[in-house]
Amino acid sequence: MTLGLSLPDFFYIIRWWLIIFIIGVSFFPFVSRLFSHLPDKGYAFSKIIGIGITTYVVFTLGVLHLIAFTPVNIILILILVTLSSLLLPRKRDETPFLHIIKNNLLLLIFEEVAFLILLIIWAVVRSYQPDIHGLEKFMDFGFINSALRSTYFPPQDMWFASHTINYYYFGHLITALLTKISGIPSFISYNLMVATIFALCVIESFSIVLMLFHSSAFETHIRSTKKAVTSIAAGMLGATLIALGGSVHALYSFFKPYQNDNPIPFWSLNFSPLTFPNMYWYPNATRFIHNTIHEFPLYSFVVSDLHGHVLSIPIVLCLIALVMQQFVSGKKLSIFQSIFYGFFISLAYMTNAWDGAIYILLLGISLLVFENAQSKSPLRIIYLVWKPLVIIVVGLIIFSLPFSLSFKPFVSGIGVLCAPSFLTSIGKLGPFLFEPNHCLRSPLWQLLILYGFFYIWIFYFIIQKIKNKSVNLLEKGVMVLIITSSILIIIPEFIYMKDIYPAHYRANTMFKLGYQAYMMLSLSCGYIIIKSISNFPNVLKTHHAYVYKISSILIFFLGLVSLFLVLLYPYFAIHSYYDNLKSYRGLDGVAYLKLIHPHDYDAIVWLQENISNQPVILEAQGDSYTDYARISANTGLPTVLGWLVHEWLWRGDYSIPVPRVEEIKTLYETPNTSDARKIIEKHRIKLIYIGGLEKEKYLNLSEEKFKTLGKIIYENAEVRIYELY
Repeated sequence: MTLGLSLPDFFYIIRWWLIIFIIGVSFFPFVSRLFSHLPDKGYAFSKIIGIGITTYVVFTLGVLHLIAFTPVNIILILILVTLSSLLLPRKRDETPFLHIIKNNLLLLIFEEVAFLILLIIWAVVRSYQPDIHGLEKFMDFGFINSALRSTYFPPQDMWFASHTINYYYFGHLITALLTKISGIPSFISYNLMVATIFALCVIESFSIVLMLFHSSAFETHIRSTKKAVTSIAAGMLGATLIALGGSVHALYSFFKPYQNDNPIPFWSLNFSPLTFPNMYWYPNATRFIHNTIHEFPLYSFVVSDLHGHVLSIPIVLCLIALVMQQFVSGKKLSIFQSIFYGFFISLAYMTNAWDGAIYILLLGISLLVFENAQSKSPLRIIYLVWKPLVIIVVGLIIFSLPFSLSFKPFVSGIGVLCAPSFLTSIGKLGPFLFEPNHCLRSPLWQLLILYGFFYIWIFYFIIQKIKNKSVNLLEKGVMVLIITSSILIIIPEFIYMKDIYPAHYRANTMFKLGYQAYMMLSLSCGYIIIKSISNFPNVLKTHHAYVYKISSILIFFLGLVSLFLVLLYPYFAIHSYYDNLKSYRGLDGVAYLKLIHPHDYDAIVWLQENISNQPVILEAQGDSYTDYARISANTGLPTVLGWLVHEWLWRGDYSIPVPRVEEIKTLYETPNTSDARKIIEKHRIKLIYIGGLEKEKYLNLSEEKFKTLGKIIYENAEVRIYELY
């Protein structure tokens, strides 16, 4: 194994980091007021808050066609937004900002250096397999490239010409904005954004769990070295669990492998530790329950699809921090914080729509628990809960309006699992769907494989609290995360959001809910595990019953074994996907095209350098997860139709995209100039691309008509591009 980083790649990383650093520092005075009870005063969140606010203002002004999406305009808006945040009046009892810097300087430096190191580390990892190719990377890269070519918003759908993107693209727009102002090519910035999300995930998680211990480790007056060390350890463990953790599924590496599509209990397999890792296939941990998806952040970082649920990670961690701060400070959300929560939850919604509902649920539960601890009057509790909830929901609706005006949800109803026959005969009642033969539920043993690690420690924590008869407000905050996570895990066992997938009807529901549950549980257990380890000697010393001590020891030991298995997962995933880090290839995400489609690569480079704006380009249409639609994805130029099933999902109706399949075939194959012209005019096609995949798919390709309808503007040994008159 060799590790390396070329000088050009290193300079790209430093330039990228410098932009993010400047934004974070600029917004820190504002953020320090939001997170006054965090040990770092919110410094870990200043980057994503600054980037999020700036992108939102640029986006809104772009939707209104007031300001074009250019680097100069972005920088001007960044300066204006920063100045505006600094001019907000401060309360008399607020700590002066210079004192905040002085009192927390060591922690701020630590977090910034850690962020840079983590950014470099994951960028280096990506450089051993940087290809923006495979799985759904074409989709994510296409969204980014389309946004980069946009003058105003919403961006054009690169796979459905003459229509805007009907998906959650705000995170891709964030990536495009950073790409614009950094001047880094998108085929580099794509991989840098993956590394950025990884680094932000670690630093923000560290800050949250550190807050739960309310450490004074880095302040001027250090009161307790032991408490400081414990707090830092908890922060690091919580961050490690979120960003690098897997599940107990890694236990299968000690057994003979099962068939990928037919998981069976590990105790039914032959135990084979001497042949570890027994051909263990790391994606199986995310496709363990039949016809479902249950990914977690590390898997996302490894495969590096820049999907909404990944781009949303630093945004939702910010929301979690704001909720948890209530329980640390003992103070309810202020009007200022409630408005900010409403704003930031709108960013989460526009990045990954599921997160809107999930984090309203988290807030609702936290308000109930918090207010119940402060008041015993049910009516007063309801009043105190609904007041901030209304502000936040209204804020979500208003702030997300620029996005919602052009977005049509493609969920068609709420499916009920295992509906009785009298309801399936009805079929639909309001938003609820009662579909026959829709009764897949998760076996308990499989859920325990996926989430058992967390609940071992949670169970241990709860029995200690019951025994000691003490749960403080802070620990009630931890329980809020646990309760919310548990609800998210349970929901897909009863209902699902209806989409286009027939056999995998609850896959997306389990995927998006379980993903957030995993993160909340990781934060909870970062606190619980270190708390339990530090208190374990007291358990042994107490005069509790012998049975209680033995059971506590066994559960504690089982928890440590499961922790080992969870942290074993990165060994399989990173080594497998990145081929043991054997061959450094750099951060260029499209360099692979030089090997598999060299003529397409040359043509794409030419298009990027010579074609401005977003004229419609015709290219071969094909199935999802193939190399078709590679020109539109790599350039952001809209084509007539890209990946059919994706457009079917985004448009919600198969009949919308499918006619274009035959139109594209006709346009390539017909010798009739008049017929071709009708299709060209219908879709406003300006460029015709003829390359290897086009010749391979359209066997009767008739090129002569294009010579009449336009002229060749680019040509190499395999590719010709026509510009139509």
